[in-house]
Amino acid sequence: MSSVTQFHMVVALWEYGSDAAIFSVSPQFLGFIHIDVGSCSSYIFIAIKLPIIASIFAFATCGGFNGKTEIQVSCPKVTENKTITAAFGYPFRLNEASFQTHPYVNVCDVNWKSYVLIGDYSSSAQFYVTFAVFVFLYCIAALLLYVGYTSLYRDSQKLPMIDFVVTLVAAFLWLVSTSAWAKALTDIKVATGQGIVKELEPCNHQDVVCYFGSVTSMGSLNVSVIFGFLNMILWGGNAWFVYKETSLHSPSNTSASHSQGGIPPPSGI
Repeated sequence: MSSVTQFHMVVALWEYGSDAAIFSVSPQFLGFIHIDVGSCSSYIFIAIKLPIIASIFAFATCGGFNGKTEIQVSCPKVTENKTITAAFGYPFRLNEASFQTHPYVNVCDVNWKSYVLIGDYSSSAQFYVTFAVFVFLYCIAALLLYVGYTSLYRDSQKLPMIDFVVTLVAAFLWLVSTSAWAKALTDIKVATGQGIVKELEPCNHQDVVCYFGSVTSMGSLNVSVIFGFLNMILWGGNAWFVYKETSLHSPSNTSASHSQGGIPPPSGI
């Protein structure tokens, strides 16, 4: 083990694949909490960091989306096509997204503001984003526990078991939330696509002709679904490493290691 250097500011020395990385925090911050990264396997940080990054991409790509769908409208009273637009975004309450025209522009004597998109997909979207945020916060807390209080994790039989259960639940909820969000996204694409023209009552009148214009690309929402399933795979894989730290994997060895104070550091989230 390398020597410990103490500073009056947070010092982070990081060296994967060796036992030379030591953290030390001044008493002004956390009261001489000694953080020994070298005592932990380097892949612990990979196992925690990857879910942190993946969860950030999951809720950012979904929660930060804003788009619009446009329809071209023409009628005998209008010499050229006019555009009506319905803006939508997270949490995708499409039934609250009304069509808008340019100010002071009368489009075929129709009050387009009274017509909205179809569907409310807020439950699936909010469940997905909220769960991703909670996962991010849990990973941050787990990182602080593993790095700052490794000995506490070593000497406890309950913490690895709790960690294992939470990891399994998280993997399952990633599957559920991502599947629900993927289904909602498919419906959102239909509700904002070409089929909206047939659903608008004014467009079914003989003197009003509607053409589908365009809709904002939903590539970022597709990415959010990909990251959702990626998170499921990460947490499912990490469950194996956490399982190896529990008494379920090797009860006799675990008990012996506890008596000798030599339990290996945690290996998962």
